[in-house]
Amino acid sequence: MVPALRYLVGARGRARGGLFGGFPGACGPASGRPRPLCGGGRSASTSSFDIVIVGGGIVGLASARALILRHPSLSIGVLEKEKDLAVHQTGHNSGVIHSGIYYKPESLKAKLCVQGAALLYEYCQQKGISYKQCGKLIVAVEQEEIPRLKALYERGLQNGVQGLRLIQQEDIRKKEPYCRGLMAIDCPHTGIVDYRQVALSFAQDFQEAGGSVLTNFEVKNIEMAKEGASGSIDEMKYLIVIKNTKGEEIRCQYVVTCAGLYSDRISELSGCTSDPRIVPFRGDYLLLKPEKCYLVKGNIYPVPDSRFPFLGVHFTPRMDGSIWLGPNAVLAFKREGYRPFDFSATDVMDIIVNSGLIKLAYQNFSYGVTEMYKACFLGATVKYLQKFIPEITISDILRQVAVRGLSLWQQPIKVSDNNIDYFLWHCFTLLLTGSTCSFK
Repeated sequence: MVPALRYLVGARGRARGGLFGGFPGACGPASGRPRPLCGGGRSASTSSFDIVIVGGGIVGLASARALILRHPSLSIGVLEKEKDLAVHQTGHNSGVIHSGIYYKPESLKAKLCVQGAALLYEYCQQKGISYKQCGKLIVAVEQEEIPRLKALYERGLQNGVQGLRLIQQEDIRKKEPYCRGLMAIDCPHTGIVDYRQVALSFAQDFQEAGGSVLTNFEVKNIEMAKEGASGSIDEMKYLIVIKNTKGEEIRCQYVVTCAGLYSDRISELSGCTSDPRIVPFRGDYLLLKPEKCYLVKGNIYPVPDSRFPFLGVHFTPRMDGSIWLGPNAVLAFKREGYRPFDFSATDVMDIIVNSGLIKLAYQNFSYGVTEMYKACFLGATVKYLQKFIPEITISDILRQVAVRGLSLWQQPIKVSDNNIDYFLWHCFTLLLTGSTCSFK
């Protein structure tokens, strides 16, 4: 299950049987569980689990929930470095439930997105979690975009996305009275939700099934346990030792890492490769003034450029009734840097030295300059938005979106030779902020 930690399990781990080949014998519940959701961390110096999940975001919590529901006899723990759960990527995103139209047919992304959207709607209904299936229009505003739009429609049909249809100008206005376009894909199964609320519900399910959540546990090291003189059964069984920054430790048989922005560094701690490297980008959204929110009913997206893994600036309704406009993507100088001047020297040096950012810059010069211009000048962004909704003016826009006390949204980008296609302009942000770092 966790190839990255195969070296930690060693010959004795293989003798007991791999996780996919059959779980080891059932173990009793871990000491002190369940514990209060998002509470303070308890002492972990003597805790041991069959499986530990590193990361208390929506991916880690979903993984923990699935494991314990399928294998209730196992002791399973989730480790989260913050005092609360789901406060980073899970709590800083646009909240869109995508239908699966964008991904390559037969790819795992396409299959999981289509199935996952249906399962998420079902789960929200079961748990009473508020959501809105407000739909989405992907709108072509130029003639040259129409072939790409039709190709995207065919891709959506191949992926099994339900309810898709191509519509003309008159039907666009029926769906979105203030939107203008030549042709659009109507995607009625797109919706919005508060993903942090979903993640906390996953955590509650996990704990009610007997799982343990340890907050304030920042992983510092993952290593093979040293055999003690006693040679006890516990020492033979729990071969992996996970230590935190406070000197506490957890012992376990298997580790699943779901560490988000720190996934490469946690991989390194386990003795495996850190490639591809994480390069953090912060997405800046504009906010439509409340009195102008009537201009947008559902999600309105442009036709994406297939050369870049980016959906473009779009109109996104939120569960609180607000409308977000964006995002752009700005290089962040700290992995969890939600504000413009958040800075970490370690993170910046890692970006410059290890990430392949320079290669990215050289390959995308002209596109990057254009995007940098739009990021710096509000008028340029508004002019682009007016292609879809002409009634929008600069006076209708607020420059920042406040999300849970933070003003900006961050999403990670994994940069490798196959995925560095569109972010040149972020190289220049080092210069714009007065950084003394130089590229070599």
